[in-house]
Amino acid sequence: MALAAALLGWGALPAEAQHQQKVLRIAMTAADVPTTSGMPNNGFEGTRFLGYPVFEPLVGWDLSRADAPAGLKPVLAESWEQDAADPRKWRFRLRQGVAFHDGTPFNADAVVWNLDRFFKNDSPQFDAAGSAIVRGRIPVMGAYRKLDDRTVELETTRPVSYWPFLVVYILMTSPQSWEQAGRDWSRAAALPPAGTGPFRLTRFVPRQQAELSRNDAYWDAEGRAKLDRVVLLPMPEANTRLAALRSGQVDWIEVPPPDAVQSLRNAGFQITTGSYPHIWPWVFAAGKQGSPAADTRVRQALNWCIDRDGMAALLNGLAEPSVGFFKANDPNFGEPQNRYRLDPARGRALLAEAGFTAQRPLRLKVGISTSGSGQMLPLPMNEFLQQSLRENCGVEVAFEVVEWNTLLAGLRSEPTQPQWLGADALNISLYSSDPSAAARWFLSSNATPRGSNSGHWKDERFDAALSALETERDPAKIAGLLRAAHERLVDNPPWLWIVHDLNPRAMSRRVRGFVSPQSWFIDLARVDMQ
Repeated sequence: MALAAALLGWGALPAEAQHQQKVLRIAMTAADVPTTSGMPNNGFEGTRFLGYPVFEPLVGWDLSRADAPAGLKPVLAESWEQDAADPRKWRFRLRQGVAFHDGTPFNADAVVWNLDRFFKNDSPQFDAAGSAIVRGRIPVMGAYRKLDDRTVELETTRPVSYWPFLVVYILMTSPQSWEQAGRDWSRAAALPPAGTGPFRLTRFVPRQQAELSRNDAYWDAEGRAKLDRVVLLPMPEANTRLAALRSGQVDWIEVPPPDAVQSLRNAGFQITTGSYPHIWPWVFAAGKQGSPAADTRVRQALNWCIDRDGMAALLNGLAEPSVGFFKANDPNFGEPQNRYRLDPARGRALLAEAGFTAQRPLRLKVGISTSGSGQMLPLPMNEFLQQSLRENCGVEVAFEVVEWNTLLAGLRSEPTQPQWLGADALNISLYSSDPSAAARWFLSSNATPRGSNSGHWKDERFDAALSALETERDPAKIAGLLRAAHERLVDNPPWLWIVHDLNPRAMSRRVRGFVSPQSWFIDLARVDMQ
């Protein structure tokens, strides 16, 4: 409570200044300010607020519209192409006239320097923490090279048709800012660091706040920010965020409490929601010998044993039931044999086949967090699941409750390691935006710690479909292979499919110009204040 009071007190200080400048104050769900050195932690919420607004990739997301899933657009690369003869190689033509916030030029040397930061362990600028994040997202980087001052070539370890969807997660930082910090990433995080984005970091107080200011020299004149400043405040507790918004301490909160939405609307606050590529599951330790989650029948049974409609009602309509990685109306969903719904009889029958009965009930341990990026309301939601599984199928669930970044550390580890908390599943919210996401979470070759298949699930038919997709260049054939792969994700479920979030935010009526894209990310440069 003392920390919350300090945050709220800080938010009230610049009230007079806000009459002179356009200052947007945002309450995040994170328990701490994401790292500011150019590769933020705290999942995609960190990337949303202290990634893309300050540091940019070669290829980025088009966040300009709400009526279609976000696609890709050129950012620091003007164009890119896959080599006709060797599909592992991709060439990126760099944008000219771009400078980092410290005034140094962005060029091919800077790209290679940043790639060495993440992928070359013996480079002077190697960043172990940042590298763990990037390599977890991009396990197929093979080699890279400068062709000339305006061109770099990236080479994957195998042909990957969705490579541009992975390049979006490599953010560029000024090499000079690291030199000025005495070649120390912890000091570079507070200098402040220098990216190329529409905002620059101008103030940072660990665990309290980060302040972004408009970059008036931003290379894209049409994309320059309308706001003077953005203040980011970590507030992991939903009711604290709500109180801050109602009292005028902040202008925008991530994930308002569902039971407060109508009263906020009645009071004149804006509530934004929208479909986006998000899923809130339990990740099963499917490859962990000795865990009941290693049995396909158990994983299927649990998917028949939960009340998804009840969960959506608990969230006051701010989420929709999930029966697969993609939404049921997604053309990539396919035609799996199973269409999960609440069917306790079917769930109990499968559990009995696996050896679990009323006399020998299934007992599971699940690692969950108190808050975090995209986690919605993890404590009441998991308590609902605990009750649903017990009442419908006699399953006993125990929780190991940890802080968000502790949970993330588990998800980057093998399910047999202590970081997995001795659990049979971990609750994590994840993205499902494109084929690279399916490959990242489920390909057996992407098992942790090399990649992000945290539960070490393996399905030969899924692997075969994804492997064919990676070498295919025909969009129609790629779509067919993705559907076939998704059918396996439903019929041999690596996760407990629970809900898809609807991306809720609550804002003061003074906030203008916000677009709620079908993406985990947003374009803060478009936002204005009345």
